[in-house]
Amino acid sequence: MKILVAIAFILILASLGSALVFLMRDKGKTNRTVTALAVRVGFSITLFLLILAAYKMGWIEPTGIGLHSR
Repeated sequence: MKILVAIAFILILASLGSALVFLMRDKGKTNRTVTALAVRVGFSITLFLLILAAYKMGWIEPTGIGLHSR
């Protein structure tokens, strides 16, 4: 599961980086920037749903990091 999350983060960052490159090169003349950002949003939603499904199936569990016990 950790490998899938890491791959998803890499894909999200790569899509964001490609959007930046398209923005600098095309200067708004093409839709490649919008497409790259739409792909990034798709990857982000997919990652969220993957994490949610993994939690529901019991593949991952909350660790309690950041939660303060009383």
